Amino acid sequence: MIATVFRDRVDAGQRLGRALAGIIDGRATVLGIARGGVIVAAEIADLIGADLDVVIPRKLGAPGNPELGIGAVAPGVRVVDERAVRMLQVPASYIDAEVARQEDEIARRLRAYRGDRPVPDLEARTTIVVDDGVATGVTALAALRWARGLGASPLVFAAPVGPAGIETRLAGECDRCVVLETPADLRAVGQWYRVFDQTTDDEVRVALRPSPG
Repeated sequence: MIATVFRDRVDAGQRLGRALAGIIDGRATVLGIARGGVIVAAEIADLIGADLDVVIPRKLGAPGNPELGIGAVAPGVRVVDERAVRMLQVPASYIDAEVARQEDEIARRLRAYRGDRPVPDLEARTTIVVDDGVATGVTALAALRWARGLGASPLVFAAPVGPAGIETRLAGECDRCVVLETPADLRAVGQWYRVFDQTTDDEVRVALRPSPG
């Protein structure tokens, strides 16, 4: 039985922001994992007075089953689940083609969301990578490695919900992991939300738009 249901991504972001408010010192940058994580991240950034930006990892889907992740990519980062690849006997040629396809989508989204704005300066800066929920954690791994590669320190991962043990899995990739709910049997992130509609590119652009003044 689900103990907590978030109303929507805004509600989840507000709850997560309150949890983070007491542990983040100084200026910080919040990176929302596109797409849905950006909506959660926007609430956090507003609540703790942080800068907001976006990170765009993409899951590598298994042959014939794109919802089953066998890895993930982010700009300059490739994460492959070697165990899944062996079990499914995925050929290297398929992985290379899937990586290329997802990198094309990352490039498209970067143009759509960031335009001419440069990549954020994360050097020696508290950085919080945020998603609207974690299933396998593979896209979170890619996003964290991308942020660490830009010098983010300390580096925090935050999400409203993720499977039991996710903090242990991500421990080597970030300095702190904050996940509000960690059910033992997480079947789908969307089950923890009353409203979990697909986030659009336009919604991401609006969330990332600087506030007037």
